[in-house]
Amino acid sequence: MAQAVYIHNHGGPNVMEFKTIDIGQPGPEDVRLRHTAIGLNFIDCYHRSGLYPTPLPTSLGLEAAAVVEAVGSSVTTFKPGDRVGYCWGPLGAYTTHRLIPADQLIPLPDFISDEQAAALLLKGCTAEYLIRRTYNVKAGDRVLFHAAAGGVGLISCQWLKALGAHVIGTVGSEEKAELAKKNGCDDIIFYDKEDIATHVKDITSGQGVDVVFDGVGQSTWLSSLDSLKPRGTLVSFGNASGPVRDVDLGILALKGSLYATRPTLMHYYASPQEKRDGSKALFNFVKDHDAHIHIGQRFALADAAEAHRALESRKTIGSTVLIP
Repeated sequence: MAQAVYIHNHGGPNVMEFKTIDIGQPGPEDVRLRHTAIGLNFIDCYHRSGLYPTPLPTSLGLEAAAVVEAVGSSVTTFKPGDRVGYCWGPLGAYTTHRLIPADQLIPLPDFISDEQAAALLLKGCTAEYLIRRTYNVKAGDRVLFHAAAGGVGLISCQWLKALGAHVIGTVGSEEKAELAKKNGCDDIIFYDKEDIATHVKDITSGQGVDVVFDGVGQSTWLSSLDSLKPRGTLVSFGNASGPVRDVDLGILALKGSLYATRPTLMHYYASPQEKRDGSKALFNFVKDHDAHIHIGQRFALADAAEAHRALESRKTIGSTVLIP
């Protein structure tokens, strides 16, 4: 038996129910896990609300660190007692125990704790594909990163700085500004007090940035476009303020023959080989650069609804971990 957070209807955090379920035994290609730490991510809120529709009823969550309890008859890559992690689903991480296909798992290195892995994997793999593959950031590039003190922002800004980029981050408070500066940001813009594009142009002597990484969405769409240099690239990877809708592609021409893309982690980590290669690059970065994995909040799994409320109200800093 396991305890899990389930939803039977889409809606606000109040639709989340903590209940007991029977997970059964692993099939031939499956592994049974005991979760030790679970990552909280904005995509969990999208699945809960119905912005990203999912079949119901369902558990939530795409990311966790775990210990292998049992393996199916055909599994040769893992054994009971192994430390493993995942961050690409399938849905169902908000549980104390679960079954999952073995090819969805990666081994965890000794230098990363279970809580660090749950705080890092989805956000770090997101950073990896954004700055290495969606837009290959190079030394000297000027970068604007929205929500720089969030979980994705903190690891991304450290990585961007290590690559030699000039990093401009947007934040919502002095506390978050200080944290962003400590994690790679050269310049800070307060998104609720300052005109983002105007300040970007001031910082870049009127030229604009090469690339904007925007996980906020609707409220920053126009300021992101206006912050770019001609032929610059907007990477829109999240919807914290709501999705960008009804876009006239002509706006990209009017604002400088811009490029825009809407990538997802699932398309960049689609195969077992991509999962291994991308996570290896992330772990190597963490080890080689002694990257800081900032866990700002911890909630009991039973209090997942409270964690969702904190995340959606922008009261969190860095990563949030749910403890089974």
